[in-house]
Amino acid sequence: MNKIDVLIGLQWGDEGKGKIVDMLTPGYDVIARFNGGPNAGHTIEFAGMKHVLHIIPSGIFHQEKINLIGNGVLIEPRIFQTEIEGLARKGVDATKNLLISKKTHLILPSHRMLDAANEQAKGAGKIGSTLKGIGPAYTDKVARNGMRVGDILSDDFKERYNALKQSHIRTAKSLQFDIDSFQIDGRSMQEYEQEWLHSIELLKQFQLVNSEYFINQCVKKGMKVLAEGAQAMMLDIDFGTYPFVTSSSTTAAGVCTGLGVAPQLIGKVFGVTKAYCTRVGAGPFPTELFDETGRRLCEVGHEYGATTGRPRRCGWIDLPALRYACMVNGVTDLFVTKPDVMNDFDQIGMCVAYDIDGTTTDEIPYEYCTKTIRPVLKNLPGWKTDLTGTTSYADLPAQLRACMDEIEHQTGVAIAAVSISPDRKDVLFKTALMQ
Repeated sequence: MNKIDVLIGLQWGDEGKGKIVDMLTPGYDVIARFNGGPNAGHTIEFAGMKHVLHIIPSGIFHQEKINLIGNGVLIEPRIFQTEIEGLARKGVDATKNLLISKKTHLILPSHRMLDAANEQAKGAGKIGSTLKGIGPAYTDKVARNGMRVGDILSDDFKERYNALKQSHIRTAKSLQFDIDSFQIDGRSMQEYEQEWLHSIELLKQFQLVNSEYFINQCVKKGMKVLAEGAQAMMLDIDFGTYPFVTSSSTTAAGVCTGLGVAPQLIGKVFGVTKAYCTRVGAGPFPTELFDETGRRLCEVGHEYGATTGRPRRCGWIDLPALRYACMVNGVTDLFVTKPDVMNDFDQIGMCVAYDIDGTTTDEIPYEYCTKTIRPVLKNLPGWKTDLTGTTSYADLPAQLRACMDEIEHQTGVAIAAVSISPDRKDVLFKTALMQ
């Protein structure tokens, strides 16, 4: 019986997961998203085309493959409609190969209002939310107040929608939030709400399924399934840099609850990491660079959020955090992206340990967000070579391969492949992955 392979990010997101999923998709029958929502931004580039997906699985461009939005995901119908329309303009009819779990929770316009209200109330302590309504929607899910995709088929959908909206309005008012002037994507709350309700009709055109039965039946039939995660390990609600985290389980364990599968069905765990680190929003970032090197990483790497457009904070790769991520997730294969951003660097910095109050440790401390953490750096020589046109891992510069060896040594996990450009064709495999 085939097992479900998993692909997750190992840093703070933006590692290039979408590209790797898209590249791996030909080896699978089903691509299933298991967590997150429109706060994700998975960028795919091929044949001169660039596309950013937020809710839809990254296998959607392969029309012969099934794509599933699992129960652990959040759908914001208006954003979902925008994605579907964007795909249609590129000749992709998602109604043919996209299925949606009836248990997927909905983000209401008032969830987005609450997101803004909560951030305003936190003041200087805000977490840097994408303001897509993620936190409030997951809060309603856990509090058993949420609405799910299957509810759009019920006769009392509008009544339940209005009751939840009014509850959100009362909460926002209690936070002294100016509801009347609040806008979503440049429209008033009322205007956006009408668009949102219209988008519900589009959702009804898709096959809505009991996804836990569907995915388990796929496995029993011998179909190959790849579970796609959003955000990344260091943003996990339990094991990330809490409270500067997302609201869902971003780990491999989240596949079990996000799709409804048993732990023994999990096969390989593919982890994606950049050759350096980035972060969007607030929260600790021990290797962050505030100098010209950090600015070069941002500019050369085009490090601007695919969802927010905000410039990403940039720094050297954090190997203690990467080792931690590999441990918690049981990573079996590593994908390293964007070393080409550092083609012109004389030295490549790697954090191999932390200095906390004069004590050196290679573990993630509980006080990660409250202690001053200084990175202990190991500097390796840069490769000073343009990687364009390189077609095999063995042909990469020796200095770059030395950096990859250090990553393997520090994590204890073998590197499967290195990505040297945004295009899906420029993934150089080191090991025989798909067996």
